[in-house]
Amino acid sequence: MASLSRALRVAAACPRWIPARGLWLRPPTCAAGPTAEKSVPYQRTLKDAQDPSAVARGPSRPLPSTANVVVIGGGSLGCQTLYHLAKLGVSGAVLLERERLTSGTTWHTAGLLWQLRPSDVEVELLAHTRRVVSRELEEETGLHTGWIQNGGLFIASNRQRLDEYKRLMSLGKAYGVESHVLSPAETKALYPLMNVDDLYGTLHVPHDGTLDPAGTCTALARAATARGAQVIENCPVTGIRVRTDDFGVRRVMAVETEHGSIQTPCVVNCAGVWASAVGRMAGVKVPLVAMHHAYVVTERIEGIQNMPNVRDHDASVYLRLQGDALSVGGYEANPIFWEEVSDKFAFGLFDLDWDVFTQHIEGAINRVPMLEKTGIKSTVCGPESFTPDHKPLMGEAPELRGFFLGCGFNSAGMMLGGGCGQELAHWIVHGRPEKDMHGYDIRRFHQSLTDNHRWIRERSHESYAKNYSVVFPHDEPLAGRNTRRGPLHEELLARGCVFQERHGWERPGWFHPRGTAPVLEYDYYGAYGHRAHEDYAYGRLLGDEYTFDFPPHHHTIGAECLACRGAAAVFDMSYFGKFYLLGPDAGKAADWLFSADVRRPPGSTVYTCMLNRHGGTESDLTVSRLAPSPQASPLAPAFEGDGYYLAVGGAVAQHNWSHIATVLQDQKFRCQLIDSSEDLGMISIQGPASRAVLQEVLDTDLGNEAFPFSTHKLVRAAGHLVRAVRLSFVGELGWELHVPRASCVPVYRALMAAGAQHGLVNAGYRAIDSLSIEKGYRHWHADLRPDDSPLEAGLAFTCKLKSPVPFLGREALEQQLAAGLRRRLVCFTVEEKVPMFGLEAIWRDGQVVGHTRRAGFGFAVDKTIAYGYIRDPHGGPVSRDFVKSGDYALERMGVTYAAQAHLKSPFDPDNKRLKGIY
Repeated sequence: MASLSRALRVAAACPRWIPARGLWLRPPTCAAGPTAEKSVPYQRTLKDAQDPSAVARGPSRPLPSTANVVVIGGGSLGCQTLYHLAKLGVSGAVLLERERLTSGTTWHTAGLLWQLRPSDVEVELLAHTRRVVSRELEEETGLHTGWIQNGGLFIASNRQRLDEYKRLMSLGKAYGVESHVLSPAETKALYPLMNVDDLYGTLHVPHDGTLDPAGTCTALARAATARGAQVIENCPVTGIRVRTDDFGVRRVMAVETEHGSIQTPCVVNCAGVWASAVGRMAGVKVPLVAMHHAYVVTERIEGIQNMPNVRDHDASVYLRLQGDALSVGGYEANPIFWEEVSDKFAFGLFDLDWDVFTQHIEGAINRVPMLEKTGIKSTVCGPESFTPDHKPLMGEAPELRGFFLGCGFNSAGMMLGGGCGQELAHWIVHGRPEKDMHGYDIRRFHQSLTDNHRWIRERSHESYAKNYSVVFPHDEPLAGRNTRRGPLHEELLARGCVFQERHGWERPGWFHPRGTAPVLEYDYYGAYGHRAHEDYAYGRLLGDEYTFDFPPHHHTIGAECLACRGAAAVFDMSYFGKFYLLGPDAGKAADWLFSADVRRPPGSTVYTCMLNRHGGTESDLTVSRLAPSPQASPLAPAFEGDGYYLAVGGAVAQHNWSHIATVLQDQKFRCQLIDSSEDLGMISIQGPASRAVLQEVLDTDLGNEAFPFSTHKLVRAAGHLVRAVRLSFVGELGWELHVPRASCVPVYRALMAAGAQHGLVNAGYRAIDSLSIEKGYRHWHADLRPDDSPLEAGLAFTCKLKSPVPFLGREALEQQLAAGLRRRLVCFTVEEKVPMFGLEAIWRDGQVVGHTRRAGFGFAVDKTIAYGYIRDPHGGPVSRDFVKSGDYALERMGVTYAAQAHLKSPFDPDNKRLKGIY
């Protein structure tokens, strides 16, 4: 029998592991570690029930000739998706599994379910999974899923970790998730075998638990087939047949297998580690990598029965109760990549690399000292799929209509499976999920990244290695950087710019007054023979962000904000998406796509939303009407008829592009959608002195009558042709300059030279975040999401409801108006100088009525500002009077702070500054 202490002794013969930035470095390979049986700890697996001759006989049942939906892959996600499709009434849904259900990665999963995560959407998804496995499936089928509610315990070995847990506790109150912060003594009373000498505290979640993969998937399959779905095992998929329609759009046509084909308009790729291979069959890029992921199972431990599952994030280890034993696993900085994914791998496990795994044993023994003398019964090292941002890949692939993804679950497919299976089924049936799934939507990645091997590998590695790191509000990745850079990148870097990364783009975060901080090539935290960076300026500045207090450079960002309010600031916004919508039906398309009336004269610019048919907000953007021209220029293609220039947030440019393209295809509009994002830069000058600065550089009159708000013109800036748009995203007098890439540097230099006497400063997106929340401007995917309507968000002015013109989502908005708003976005200010970041619970008259979506500090008003949606706990409409009549407080890390509610922006509510009135 192998033991944990022996594993450590073997590792001790190798060079010691050296901590680097909280992670661990891989030592040279040494002699093989202790041996143990390779076996999952479950009493029953579906491998055990397999008939050895089944594969030779072919599929477990005859293939239908047609199906409405074909799900590929019989793991957690495939079974959950099939079950929820059947619940939605989809007839003729088929699941194809190449071996037996769970045989890929699901069968060996640890099966943990933690209810609290630093994401409101994930809390909702986990809650649905828990309902399905703990109650609904057993009620439907009479089968026990194997759900065990033994609770969860999060360990905090430092103050920042405990602060993170307190944030989770506050968020949980908005969703009714019971949790308690315990002292070390209280923790010891709950878990007597635990060492608590080095603890700050713990978070106990009594209703967490564990899932059994075989029991859960068996019950899901039983429930789905009872509703008319089919599960076909031993049926490998060999190809996806595709057709191209009359408009040149690629669409799914059929699934091919070794035993025949099934005609279908819809395929769902739930193939886990093998999802990339299935994607290649259809010409779809699936950005994930396969890695070894391991845990060990101990022998019996006296006194461990009924103990909660443990996550000791700082030791990067988890302890899962396994009857009268523990499963011990975690995340390391040097995971082993599975370079050649075998399509024959089923119910398989790898040999455990003890050099890699030993660090988890050290952490486990420190937390539960009895483990040092406990034997290892078995090792479990299997493949798992991981993605560049540690979020699943879901939704319809932009390359192929009817091809959906439900893969890349980063070893969390069991606990997220129920919620994600429900949302994916809703996506397929109704065209979009019920919840905001943008963070999981494959369209979040720019098309240039989904087959960028370096970016995918680096980011997936870092996301894996940092999985147990504290989730700080302003953290940035170090992997996959400098993939997409704007035309002013080097210019701004030389001026002290500290960059952020958003889906491959480097964008200005803030400006450091003392030296440059370039982002260096990824060092894999010293793993795989890479040398870890030393004296890394960017890393040091990023480390300063690792706090839930105000960071050391809080006042530096404040100076950028106050300069914008008092004089002028220049913002490089080149990473914005810039599209042209042209063609015979461009006017019809614009009417349907945009909630606001954009059919205004050429030269006008309109702020608008794009909605889905449920009235949710898919985007907010600006749309500029163009005059037709027979000649193309760097700032506009040649076209006849209607034409529009669209500017959208760079982090969501691919989402916008895909949404527009999908609507154009569905409505059969004859339009061109042209992406000029890489060809144009965007420089914005905002503040009271912006007109004076620009008047020295532009060759046009910038007076209010000559250049009104929400208009645009082609002008010359320092001799270069640019499109000037009078707009503001911070609530000041200002203009955006849309500049051909080659002209960006000279135009920027001319602006800085002219602005020297007017107090012009560089500013970044951290300042934009503060300035915009102070003014009350919405941020998509924070204040606005696909499950939020513009009416709820206070953007009714962007909707042409008083006109008879139909637009996508109009009917849903009219129904919402008639029924009354059941929630409303509200601005809150807090007098105390306390940092908030979003996810704080909102209290009204002693009851939790919601949580904040976004929060920050307003330097001009000198207050903390937060935005969040509130509901009436009694279920009634949320009127303006309801908002104004309550007494409010915001709960931050378990402490409540009195707050004032506002229905209008606390800063310049009459919009005088936009008009140049100071």
